[in-house]
Amino acid sequence: MGKISTKSIQSQLILYFTIAILVPVIVISIIASKFIYNEITNRAESKSISDLNSAGEIYNHRISQIESITRLTAGRSFIISSLIENKADTLYKELHTILQNEKLDIFTIVDKNGKVICRGRNSFNSGDYITSDKFIKRVLETKSTVSGTDIVSPDELKKEAFELADRAYMEVKPTLMSRERSEKFEKNGMMMKSASPLFDKNKNIVGVLMSGVLLNRNYDIVDKINNVVHENEVYKGQDIGTVTIFEYDVRIATNVKNEDGSYAVSTLVSEEVYDEVILAGQKWIGDAFVVNSWYVSAYKPIRDINDRVIGILYVGILKQPFNDLLLNTILIFSSIAIVTGIIIFFVAVMFAKKISAPLRKLEEWAKQIADGTYKSNIAIKAPREIESLSLSLNLMAKQLEQEKFELENWAETLENKVNQRTEELKRINDQLFRSEKLASIGKLAAGVAHEINNPLTGVLTNSSLMLEDLEENDPRREDLQVVVNETIRCREIVKRLLDFARQTKPQKKMTDLNALIENIILLVRNQSAFRNIIIKKVLDTSIPQIMVDADQIQQVFINFILNASEAMPNGGQLVVNTSLNHARDYIEIKFSDSGCGISEKDKRRIFDPFFTTKQQGTGLGLSISHGIIERHGGKIILDSELGKGTCFTIFMPVNYNSDIDD
Repeated sequence: MGKISTKSIQSQLILYFTIAILVPVIVISIIASKFIYNEITNRAESKSISDLNSAGEIYNHRISQIESITRLTAGRSFIISSLIENKADTLYKELHTILQNEKLDIFTIVDKNGKVICRGRNSFNSGDYITSDKFIKRVLETKSTVSGTDIVSPDELKKEAFELADRAYMEVKPTLMSRERSEKFEKNGMMMKSASPLFDKNKNIVGVLMSGVLLNRNYDIVDKINNVVHENEVYKGQDIGTVTIFEYDVRIATNVKNEDGSYAVSTLVSEEVYDEVILAGQKWIGDAFVVNSWYVSAYKPIRDINDRVIGILYVGILKQPFNDLLLNTILIFSSIAIVTGIIIFFVAVMFAKKISAPLRKLEEWAKQIADGTYKSNIAIKAPREIESLSLSLNLMAKQLEQEKFELENWAETLENKVNQRTEELKRINDQLFRSEKLASIGKLAAGVAHEINNPLTGVLTNSSLMLEDLEENDPRREDLQVVVNETIRCREIVKRLLDFARQTKPQKKMTDLNALIENIILLVRNQSAFRNIIIKKVLDTSIPQIMVDADQIQQVFINFILNASEAMPNGGQLVVNTSLNHARDYIEIKFSDSGCGISEKDKRRIFDPFFTTKQQGTGLGLSISHGIIERHGGKIILDSELGKGTCFTIFMPVNYNSDIDD
């Protein structure tokens, strides 16, 4: 006789039932936590890369501002004549005023031999030669403006002002993960610089005007980057975003603070970042320990005009919020697993008792038979009980089969509905993602446009007034007219940026699209760009008038027609077609050209803001057009093949509920 196990059916049912449910819950919790960690890390690094790109744009924009100031000042006849006549006092007054107004640190003018004629910050120091300066040397060689970042020696800083040398002087402080540095002091300064040539009336170079802003202990640009990129967000009393400018491996301007609340200038970058960015000249993305906290960081090299790495631009996001989010997620999953385990245990006990109770009765009856108690009524009843159980099992099997069939049908129906819902959610999610992207880009575009618009207005006003004051035969009128025209062009670009950012609400009225197209073609067909282009109209006269903003729709149609002309520089055919679809609920407007076509790679981004394949394009035309059509309840379909032409089809609803849209 074999050994009887001491484990009861009830205990084994509880154990197996608990394991079968609890183990998947734990595994899913671990996998979900790992997935969330990776997702959080990836999103944080992606944001750091995006923030670094934005910081680079702001950094370069500041250099462009310095260049604009230098160019405009260098082009003034008053400055040139004062230089030729060696009026140092007059030059100093003008340069000093501009230096203070534009918050420059240096504003120096030299003659064509590199001799300093006047320093806008220090009128008493002149007559020395600075031909060794890379910017002066490059301007004298190329006779064109040069802008960028440069390392300036302490001697040169002292010539400009002793206070600049004092700002640049730093006692280097090592950090936890920095490399060993033999130099204990940093005396050089890092400066945003621009140098522009000065020409006499005969277009001969007579000197160079050089301006610059010292970055050492200059917190304006890092604060501006932090304000734009991180919006000065604070987490538990600590700035969530950090921005730093390094001179080689030394922090010279930063909003990172020490534990005592002071700015962490003169501290060193980590050795790992130094090797990758300074030595290898590559970007570095990842977790980095910055002074006293961990950040999701992004670094990229700052190069001088000779493409030599001289510094680092850094942005970082405090890692603590992501760690707290991950910890909270793990705690939630752990709590769910524990609560689930407790519930499963009690449910298992309850069901195990229900299952084991009939078996215990059968066990008792089996023991009675084994003990030799052969009562006839028991022996007689036993077969009837087994038969009844058999019949019940058969009936149960049939019921289970029927229920399984119904359940499978229900599951199939549910799966179809889930698939449909999933596709719908995916479409909504894609639309939301694009809307958020356009909103973010629109916000950035509005900010950039606002920043540019003020100086543009000043330039346009002053140049227009100067143009009016000049005589008709004045040789400077042509150059000044170029300034006015180009400034107006820049203002139009700014206006397009603002139009894109605002997404103006349509002013709808009943409009005949055929008449709109006729007027547009009548307007453009005699332009030079359309001289070799055959415009063919296939307009369905039965299409009804619809409620649209005629000005916005005209803007869309003109954009497609002009794009078609640019795709056919050597001539071709443009076909404009209007028709009603079979259901007569949409008007189809097609613009088909025989131009160069669009590649598969560019098709995916054709409606993205600021994406363009044109040298002079802004990348806003198709994005604005797409937004206008969407706000009218329509859509745009692109069909193009390289070398065979392009067709844009616009679908406009005949009866669109404008109240819902507005």
